[in-house]
Amino acid sequence: MSKPTISLCMIAKNEETFLEQCLNSVKSIVNEIIIVDTGSTDNTKNIAKKFKAKIFDFKWIDDFSAARNESLKHATKDWILVLDADEVLDEEGIKTIKELVND
Repeated sequence: MSKPTISLCMIAKNEETFLEQCLNSVKSIVNEIIIVDTGSTDNTKNIAKKFKAKIFDFKWIDDFSAARNESLKHATKDWILVLDADEVLDEEGIKTIKELVND
C-alpha cells in the first residue's frame, strides 16, 4: 500500500505577510499546494511559486464557498488540507495529520 498523499488547498489575496510562514509549516507533509488567488496585487503569487504551488486566478464574487470549491476542484491527492494563509501547523499538528491520514 502506498503512502497517502495530501493536497493543500488555499484561497489567497494579498497574503505576502503570512504565506511563506504558512507554507513552510506544511511543506513536509503536503504533496501539492493549490492556491486560488482572488486578485493579489502584492508578492503572494511569487511566494507561492517558490513552493511550486499550482496557482489559479479566480475572480472574487463575494462568496468564500465559491473560491474554496474552486481550490478543491484542482486537488489531485488522497486527502485535502484546507488552511488560511495566516495559519501555521506546529509539530503537534503535523504529527496528528500524519497519524490521521495513515490510519
